[in-house]
Amino acid sequence: MSASASVRRLAAAALTVAAVAGAGALPASAADHAPRGRAAVKISRVLYDSPGRDDRSNRSLNDEWVALTNTTRRAVNLDGWTVSDRSGHTYSFRHYRLDGRSTVRFHTGVGRDTFRDVYQDRRNYVWDNRSDSVILRNDHRRVVDVIAWGGHRGGRH
Repeated sequence: MSASASVRRLAAAALTVAAVAGAGALPASAADHAPRGRAAVKISRVLYDSPGRDDRSNRSLNDEWVALTNTTRRAVNLDGWTVSDRSGHTYSFRHYRLDGRSTVRFHTGVGRDTFRDVYQDRRNYVWDNRSDSVILRNDHRRVVDVIAWGGHRGGRH
């Protein structure tokens, strides 16, 4: 075997190894749509104490809300995501897609869902004014974000 044939075979083998290694790395990087270490969707604001008297009117109930923000440029399908409180009151998103760099508020009371506001259709308050937590879970039931106020520890305020 000549020296040039050996060099060609070694070069071909090296290129094959590089191609196989590169092909194996593509799916992992293509699957990452959000930056590592940061959630794509987060709880951006909570209005747990609606202004005025707590009279359980629909207006007062809808002035109690939680805002979720998509911090990425890509839309996120929130179907199956849940938001709950310390007592176990849970709201599940159904057929809702949050556009990139967008915010949705979900209100406690009754209303007509839009792309910016969704409604839990409840007749009672969910969030305790003195002390509670908002827990956001994805469709795999993993905690994505938590905000707590009052006597709770461990959440953002």
